[in-house]
Parts: sequence; C-alpha cells; structure tokens
Amino acid sequence: MSLKVRISEDMKAALRARDADRLKAVRLLLAAIKQREVDERTELADTDVIAVIDKMLKQRRESIAQFEKGGRQDLVAGEQAEIAVLLTYMPQALSADEIERVVTEAIASTKASGPKDMGAVMAALRPRLAGRADMTAASQLVKRRLSV
Repeated sequence: MSLKVRISEDMKAALRARDADRLKAVRLLLAAIKQREVDERTELADTDVIAVIDKMLKQRRESIAQFEKGGRQDLVAGEQAEIAVLLTYMPQALSADEIERVVTEAIASTKASGPKDMGAVMAALRPRLAGRADMTAASQLVKRRLSV
C-alpha cells in the first residue's frame, strides 16, 4: 500500500473514531499533498510524500519555537500533537553511525576532495537520507569531513 493510500485510510479511521486532533493533522497533510500534485500536475510517489511531510514537520518545529517565545503554550501543544501524527508516516530514522557510513560512501562515490565538492556530495546524499535524517546535521558532517 502506498503512503498516500495509507494516509487516506487513516483519515477515514480518524473520522470513524471521532479523533478530532488526528483528523485535523491528517487532513492538513492530505491537503498539502494534493496542493503539490496540482502545482506539479503529477501523482506524488512515496518519496515525494515524505518530502511534503518533512517540510510540514520543519514548519511545525519553527512554529513551536515562535509560540514558545510568545508564551503561547496552548498553541505549542497543538503543534506538538500534529508533529506526533506526522511522525507516524516518516520512515525509521537512521542512527548517527548509519548517517556517518552513508556520508562516507557519498564522499567516496563522488570523489570529493574539498569544500568545493560539497554540493555534489549533498546531491548524492539527499535521496538516500530524505526523511530519515536531519539534512542540516548531515550537511555539517560533510562540511567537517571535506575541510579536513
């Protein structure tokens, strides 16, 4: 079953269970997926759906930071509930050792020798780490490895 179908089925289950919080988050996700499909005039594959979810997670985390600065704990709780629902659709996160191994392989496969090759390494990493690791942390790791 594709990820998009699973999300649709979860929306129906949330409707039946009258789980308003879960239903809200799943509807927002389906709307974001549909919007991207309309914009690109294509059916999204699982990797594209994961990219949409990853973007939504990043937005929620930024919102939480802003709400905490403003002292709005009620809004923080809502965003955290949405993050919990969105995380159920993300693939298993890689461990730090696995990320290091993938970065090492990418550097070797691109024959990167210095900081000027960072773009090529990141392009090789993106499909392998998308949704499974924090790309900012991976970028910092690549930068450290290439500057040595």
